[in-house]
Amino acid sequence: MKRLILLVVTGAAAAVAGWYVWNLSQKTSSTYVSALLPRETIFMAHMPDFNQTRDQWRQSDIYKLYREPEVQNFLHKPLANLSKGDTASQTLLEFEQLDPKNVFFALISLDDNSPKLAGGFRFQGSVADAERVIGKWRSKFLERNPGARREKLHYEHHEIELVAATPFTLATAYDRPWFFAATDLTELKGLLDRADGRAKNPKETLDGDEAYRAAISHMPSNYALFFYLQPKTFAERLASLRAAIQSPAATKQQTILEQVRSISGATRLEGGKIYDLLFVGMPRLESRDGGKALTRSSLTLGTKETFFYLSMLLNLGERMETLNQAAGLSGMMQKFAQAFSDSGITVDDWKAAFGLELGSLADWPSSAHWPTLLLTLPVLDVAKAGKIVEAATRTDEDPIWTRAEKDGVHYFSMQSPATLVAITPTIALSDRLLVAGFNPVSVEEAVKRSGSASSEFPESPAYKSATRLVPAPTNFFAYIDTQLLYSRLDASLRPMLLLAAAFMPTLSSSVDLGKLPSPEVITTHLSPIVSSQRYERDGYVAESVGPITFNQSVIGLAILSGAGAAAARQKGNSGLSGWSSPPAGSSQPSPSPSGTP
Repeated sequence: MKRLILLVVTGAAAAVAGWYVWNLSQKTSSTYVSALLPRETIFMAHMPDFNQTRDQWRQSDIYKLYREPEVQNFLHKPLANLSKGDTASQTLLEFEQLDPKNVFFALISLDDNSPKLAGGFRFQGSVADAERVIGKWRSKFLERNPGARREKLHYEHHEIELVAATPFTLATAYDRPWFFAATDLTELKGLLDRADGRAKNPKETLDGDEAYRAAISHMPSNYALFFYLQPKTFAERLASLRAAIQSPAATKQQTILEQVRSISGATRLEGGKIYDLLFVGMPRLESRDGGKALTRSSLTLGTKETFFYLSMLLNLGERMETLNQAAGLSGMMQKFAQAFSDSGITVDDWKAAFGLELGSLADWPSSAHWPTLLLTLPVLDVAKAGKIVEAATRTDEDPIWTRAEKDGVHYFSMQSPATLVAITPTIALSDRLLVAGFNPVSVEEAVKRSGSASSEFPESPAYKSATRLVPAPTNFFAYIDTQLLYSRLDASLRPMLLLAAAFMPTLSSSVDLGKLPSPEVITTHLSPIVSSQRYERDGYVAESVGPITFNQSVIGLAILSGAGAAAARQKGNSGLSGWSSPPAGSSQPSPSPSGTP
């Protein structure tokens, strides 16, 4: 009887252990993927479960917004003008049927400026099932490159299919349940060796790299997408370039990129929101400032109409040294540097005059067409701060700054030239705070609120609930009320867009502005974006939460700005075509800017 009980217990323990190992293999983990890649890998991206991420994405607020009937109706014409995606959708559907897991992509090296790439994923089913999908991708590549050479090679117990279309090479192989691909045959063989256990030295893999291990220790246990970047290669090239163009003394000082050991990030989707975590492994930059932490003291300047708030540690004294060295790059910086020099203002004066915490707020009352923006700095020495402000207002040749004093606060204002949006740059300086903005009324009201012990903004439910989603910041904090922002943008821009459509009939061929969704449909799926940064052990950790994250917002704005600038340049270049010189022998003069001969 005892023997039977022992056998039952042993069998149960083995079953539990087997279940645990199998279950663990299905969990989010980059360990196995990093063990497949060589130590020198520059970049790696990893998606643990493709189908699960797809399902989570379809439950996100931003996807639900996209699927709203009014939004779909508005996007129907723009999407119809794009190329048909039926083939891509079908391929994606077939890929989903393979239930791909541990999908990864890696940049192995950049030798001779020729990138070596590798990737792969685990699949369910047989190799034949996977080949039905992957074979279509390969066939399409061959169709687009009719001169490509295709051959099959044998390595160990694997069959490698090699497709060469100069200068591109793609080598693929199955190692069930894995599919691997690389742009270099040697790299693919290395992948297979590590997958089959033929590579015996674990320190030669990415998982054995100290910088990678330090970075992964900051990542969450479960994520939808993870990436890792080793900037050493780029830093070495930058150092070589600096050594070639700068003096030996200047090259001894490391740039920020050269101090970075690694950059990694993870994204997860939960409760409709997107969570981002970004880690930058590097020495603490604020160590020379005594390790001061962020206080968010400028929160009291906010109101119930505040949609944007930012607070960060910024040692202007240290940054002024950099600006003075690079003053020749900017006319404005040159003016400021010259004005400060003429007034005898030194870097030490900057450090003594102002604190480290830079604040920024943006309000948008419902009665205003445009928002108001404020910048704030704590004042440590009002006399030195006043000297700096006086010097800054003398950078222009014409004395257009007016000065006034009210309730012990000094105000400096400058009336800007008449434009579409009239602005009056204003600086207020008290014994505790410097406030700068583009509207004297908003600056004066902010100064009054700075003396209040309480404020509408930090006590608002939206702000309080958003800040609970991220850890307390020590270096950087940002908050964006996307509901309020979109409501104000819609009220201000919708009439202008409809008017533009009336005067530009060609616009209707691309988009029907009459079908622009109502603001209520959009704001239903919007919530605040909040971002928090701290220094933890060996690097900076930044976390962000929202319908889209702070990092995604910044990247999106950068792309839109770049696209807008490119379009403006293209339009400007096309406009110059009318300024060409007349043909030889022609007496017709070139058109003048005014259009008169």
